[in-house]
Amino acid sequence: MEAPGGTGGAGAGSGRPPPPPGDLRSVLITSVLNLERLEVDLFRGRHHWVPATQRLFGGQIVGQALVAAARAVSRDEQVHSLHCYFVRAGDPKVPVLYEVERTRTGKSFSVRSVKAIQHGKPIFTCQASFQLSQGSPVQHQFTMPTVPLPEELLTQEELIQKFLQNPNLAERYRRHLNKIQAEDVPIDIKPVNPPDIFSSEPQEPKQLFWVRARGYIGETDMKVHCCVAAYISDYAFLGTALLPHRQYHIKFMVSLDHSMWFHAPFRADHWMLYECESPWAGGCRGLVQGRLWRRDGVLAVTCAQEGVIRVEQRPNQSKL
Repeated sequence: MEAPGGTGGAGAGSGRPPPPPGDLRSVLITSVLNLERLEVDLFRGRHHWVPATQRLFGGQIVGQALVAAARAVSRDEQVHSLHCYFVRAGDPKVPVLYEVERTRTGKSFSVRSVKAIQHGKPIFTCQASFQLSQGSPVQHQFTMPTVPLPEELLTQEELIQKFLQNPNLAERYRRHLNKIQAEDVPIDIKPVNPPDIFSSEPQEPKQLFWVRARGYIGETDMKVHCCVAAYISDYAFLGTALLPHRQYHIKFMVSLDHSMWFHAPFRADHWMLYECESPWAGGCRGLVQGRLWRRDGVLAVTCAQEGVIRVEQRPNQSKL
């Protein structure tokens, strides 16, 4: 991946060591977020993983749009926030064009607007803001939740394999789990409190899981790690709003908007705790908020998203 901006360490927190000889770099760097420059501020992105819905993964569009925006700022500016709207469904059969507008370049802050286009129409709009490093004595943060370390937990793949060993699992649900297992999602995930998939009992709209990019990224421009975190942040995020309503069958669920604020340096290929909660749902919409914590307790990123959620009025049948 061409560094979208410049130097500036990603630093911080313990994680995986440098890759051994022959180890592949993260596909998020080599493929997913590696945009083709067509003109000074025009880029083309291609697809890696497409969800079963056959709509483009929102995190891919956010991450690629941030790459495009970052290519249009100086090497010393770092992303501090982005605000996005998904306006049309993405078509996985054709590439996405990203058109960047250099909205403002100031002494401390710069704003870049990005439009993602397919079939001649915008499918997504984004504004990203960048800042030159500035110190301040005004500092505070929440406290990171106390949870088991990632080394003590099973991966999502290991949990699915465990569920598949249940002889009472209904065949239709077994097929669903096998389909998830076969997906080539470039993210490592370790749920802290995985939900009981055999129960439709309502749960608190909160979930915690350790996440990181699959593969090696290394010390590089912090903007690279922010682009990867943008991709990761959308995975399973809106699903937090469904936990109190597990008795319903989901007919349609899609993101409406997505916002992120970047607070401290981090490595996206190191384990980070993703703390997600949904304070509200109603009117066929759900709101979710998230915090990405470095394992040393530093709050690295804050996220928020609202999405459309439509369900069948009749409760779900038992999965067993």
